[in-house]
Amino acid sequence: MSGEGDHGNQLPQYNGVKTHRTCLPAPMFSRNDVSIWSILKKCIGMELSKIAMPVIFNEPLSFLQRLTEYMEHTHLIHQANATTDSVERMKCVAAFAVSAVASQWERTGKPFNPLLGETYELIREDLGFRWMSEQVSHHPPVSAFQAEGIGEDFVFHGSIYPKVKFWGKSIEAEPKGVITLELPKYNEAYTWTNPTCCVHNIIVGQLWIEQYGNVEVINHRTGERCSMTFKPCGLFGKELHKVEGYIVDKSKKKLCAIYGKWTECLYTVDSAAFDTHKKTDRKNSDEKKGNKQSSMDEEPEEVPLPDAETVQVIPGSELIWRITPRPDNSAKFYAFSTFALHLNELEKSMEGAIPSTDSRLRPDIHAMENGDMELASAEKKRLEEKQRTARKNRTKLTGEWKTRWFQQGPNPHNKAQDWLSLKGYWDRNYTHLPNIY
Repeated sequence: MSGEGDHGNQLPQYNGVKTHRTCLPAPMFSRNDVSIWSILKKCIGMELSKIAMPVIFNEPLSFLQRLTEYMEHTHLIHQANATTDSVERMKCVAAFAVSAVASQWERTGKPFNPLLGETYELIREDLGFRWMSEQVSHHPPVSAFQAEGIGEDFVFHGSIYPKVKFWGKSIEAEPKGVITLELPKYNEAYTWTNPTCCVHNIIVGQLWIEQYGNVEVINHRTGERCSMTFKPCGLFGKELHKVEGYIVDKSKKKLCAIYGKWTECLYTVDSAAFDTHKKTDRKNSDEKKGNKQSSMDEEPEEVPLPDAETVQVIPGSELIWRITPRPDNSAKFYAFSTFALHLNELEKSMEGAIPSTDSRLRPDIHAMENGDMELASAEKKRLEEKQRTARKNRTKLTGEWKTRWFQQGPNPHNKAQDWLSLKGYWDRNYTHLPNIY
């Protein structure tokens, strides 16, 4: 199954999954009977990547697979490529940057930490891309990825180092690392970083997720920028999931505004209309505060449903992105989107084509997907122990881990430390792969 050996390019190719499954082999286990507090009380202020968490808190995907969900809304990249106006392209790229985190809505399960040398690939001809990623470092955990348009019309690449901390009632994940989108047709490159993600009510109450922080998408050719703020929830939940900002030119002149919710949709509108709307909104809000009678509006906001839009649309706005509704059975299957349900599918045509290091071949994830939590837990421990032993043996011999598909170097557009693709992965010549499973 590994695809190892000197076969040159003779290994079978596959063209991506043709018919996708609509559910996982088994529904998720209830986490109600497990006390997360008993595990986490020793960890306040610590980085969670160093703590072994019970498998019950996981979802049956590796972090490498979870990263692939950036590509669910690839149509926005194709849309950017189809327009000759740089501001219109920036709208599409900014929407893509927001859509990349939309899959995290309601996803309270933790992905499995990738093993050093683990890889994951995804070919989706229907969406027009192929993706490959590699776990290039274990401490700190760094995942590098590169996606290409099947017609070579774009390259999307980056490296993510998720810094995860526990703060008593919440877990905060800061995804350090730069993300780059290149559009060769226009000789353009865009870079940005993702917002911080926080899971609340870890100890008691209903878990809920917010994203906050500033995201700045830069077009390195034109100097245009889209600066967006992912708003923190606020006192009465009024700002929950909100995203707003402006596209500006190189002299910082506002060209248009962008607003919406990362869980729902994104609009663009004339910046003067947006500023007027904000002033009116603020005035109304101040008047409400001045009113001594409390109103129902002051109750904390419930997490909105994806199909019940809660964004107040400003007249003259243009919709640039809307989230794909989750399948009806999503709650039973870890709040997965339709896209996420496909990610761990192992098709017959993949056997002998994908490398032996692919996440789909991980026994612990498979066991969890099949509902066998005991086996999943035992396999997870075995793989972690195997990884520790391999590291000790390496230290005695050479001490150096050699990455296979990426090398460290400066990002060519903003000079930040990055991991860049070495090419060759798609030649399907997988010799001397590490035995990680």
